[in-house]
Amino acid sequence: MEIVFTKHANEKFEILKKHNVSITRQKVIEVLNHPYLRDHSRNPLIIAQGILDFLHVIRIVYRIQQNKIIVITFYPGRRSQYEKK
Repeated sequence: MEIVFTKHANEKFEILKKHNVSITRQKVIEVLNHPYLRDHSRNPLIIAQGILDFLHVIRIVYRIQQNKIIVITFYPGRRSQYEKK
């Protein structure tokens, strides 16, 4: 399935870089293709989650439209916040 980044999602790479958080387009695509968690509770939006490092996850907000994955935004988060048992 084709992956399309919105204008905001494309700008997010630079925004995060200014905060010394380096997330690559390849990492976003990798998590979209192989998330370890997928949250459908905000239908029609979906959140894919993957591991960034020992303390952090990446969360990617997207929707599926006309057989395309539309990446709306993504953000890092603390694993302790998003991996509650």
